[in-house]
Amino acid sequence: MSPGNSKIRINDWIRSPQIRLIGAKGEQIGIVDVREGIRLAREEGLDLVEVAPQAKPPVCRILDFSKFLYALSKKEKEARKKHKIINVKEIKLTSKIDEHDYQTKLAHARRFLERGDKVKLTLMFRGREITHMDLGEKVVQHFIADLTDWGAVERNDGLEGKALHLYIAPKVNKKGGTSKSTETKHAENKDK
Repeated sequence: MSPGNSKIRINDWIRSPQIRLIGAKGEQIGIVDVREGIRLAREEGLDLVEVAPQAKPPVCRILDFSKFLYALSKKEKEARKKHKIINVKEIKLTSKIDEHDYQTKLAHARRFLERGDKVKLTLMFRGREITHMDLGEKVVQHFIADLTDWGAVERNDGLEGKALHLYIAPKVNKKGGTSKSTETKHAENKDK
């Protein structure tokens, strides 16, 4: 029986001449010849599966290979379920940003952080604006201060070329969600 596209070796696919064998009930049988292991597995109507190929000699177990693959796929599925994908959204500012534009960018950043995404804040210096970096830094500090309830600075890459880069991660509460709940958002919207 070929293991197909999986990298798990079974029965005749096991290359090592000797193996450390574990029985069907989990008992240690000891170091045996691979042919002896295959014979014992076939007597029980099961497969000889290599579970630790990196060991010297490799560890093999007598078990039902299809059930073993099924259990592995269930574990992988559970791991994927628990895995959360975090996107990085970029917000670009300049040191001469107008108040309305600033508020719009701030609202976008808040929405991204509430959703659980990270925000990459890029402050672009155009032309001679680089000579007045203090103005740009004030805008960045003001932006960070306005976002303190939703996120915190995760990484500050500083000035790269003519752009300042910061990464803001969402604040996570004890329950695992982001800091603002949907109920709080609706209450804030009604107040406006």
